[in-house]
Amino acid sequence: MPRQANILVIDDEETMRDSCQQTLSRNGNMVEVAEDGLMGLAMLERESFDLVILDLKMPGLSGMEVLKKIKESNPEAMVIVITGYATVESAVEAMKKGAYDFIPKPFTPDSLRVIVKRALDRKELALENVLLRGELKTSFGPEIMVGQNKLMKKVEELVQKVGPTDTTVLISGESGTGKELVARAIHRHSRRRDKPFVAVDCGSLVESLFESELFGHVKGSFTGATATKYGRFELANGGTLFFDEIGNITINIQTKLLRVLQEREITKVGSSQVIKVDVRIVAATNKDLQEAIKAGTFREELFYRLSVVPITLPPLREKRDDIPLLANHFLRKYNKKRKKNIRAISDRAMQALVEYDWPGNVRELENAIERAVVLTENEVIKPSDLLYYGLSAEIPSRSDAGERQRLVDIEKGHIAKTLKMFNGHKGKTAESLGIDRKTLRSKLKRYGME
Repeated sequence: MPRQANILVIDDEETMRDSCQQTLSRNGNMVEVAEDGLMGLAMLERESFDLVILDLKMPGLSGMEVLKKIKESNPEAMVIVITGYATVESAVEAMKKGAYDFIPKPFTPDSLRVIVKRALDRKELALENVLLRGELKTSFGPEIMVGQNKLMKKVEELVQKVGPTDTTVLISGESGTGKELVARAIHRHSRRRDKPFVAVDCGSLVESLFESELFGHVKGSFTGATATKYGRFELANGGTLFFDEIGNITINIQTKLLRVLQEREITKVGSSQVIKVDVRIVAATNKDLQEAIKAGTFREELFYRLSVVPITLPPLREKRDDIPLLANHFLRKYNKKRKKNIRAISDRAMQALVEYDWPGNVRELENAIERAVVLTENEVIKPSDLLYYGLSAEIPSRSDAGERQRLVDIEKGHIAKTLKMFNGHKGKTAESLGIDRKTLRSKLKRYGME
């Protein structure tokens, strides 16, 4: 089976309940039982189950009525019905009402295990499809693991050490340094590598939707909730949940997240049903969370929960010796992607790249190389291919005579030129620089350019 599942058996016959419980528990599943429909529905209100096995013929509330109520409250529920008298009509009616499949009495332990495995595989596939649709909309970020710099070697060593554990990790670094890539590397080195890696962009979600994104919601729980939704915790169950820019979430959401990390269970918006989750948490931030704690904008308890193992990524300006390796890596990447055949980056163009301060870090470097690949008509990238980007014109050679321009002035000038290029549009400027809008606003304020 895909993973240990939480299964509920609803049947009025004690021998049938015990038989199902023993058969399915041997596979490592958690199996709970209910002796009638009312008891089963009450258990479903309190707790979430991956699968319900439901007898159709029961005294009192019939199995068909129970099935109807289950699907009304949770259309995504996976239900297998037991038909005691093997009537095709009742089985067909149950499947029309939303049952996944049926199993006629009498049945063998093996036939039960087969149909349960098939149902759980189908549920896991549905979750993977939801996850894949989300993954197709996201970028995996810059490839910062390319390089030989000693600072990055220490990061790689930490990733290899912490990866196989289930320890919570907090990755700190400026925008564009590749925090998500490090998080993915941690996941690849973990025992959860075959399970989902789910990213949550805390900077792009508004608070009113954040709870629904994290925990999911049930149909009709608020205006616009036209269907039951899986939350990120459910999608990541068994795998890794990555909170990107965790410093952007509000105190209210921090409190709810802290409770989930402590209890390891969630409740969908609009539901009282508890769902147990097993996820490894990796978080990232470009903020100083210690300062945020002092300012009262970040909970100290949550910080210590997240920062069991801290990893700090250096900005690109602190590992200039890796710039040639990264630049050539991106040249190969975009030669292939853009179907070009550019042989190399000239020495002078490479010097310009090495000497620039890269406010957008690796992401900005990748952006610069991609633009040069797209626009150059030469077989070698030359300084003139970087002129439009504002690099070679502003960065003199180390061997040039005269006073060398300060890096802070280079950055300021580059931002000013990019702003002008996009007629002052901050969103397009930030995207071109490879930084987020918040970082751009901070730099504009620092340089008095607002």
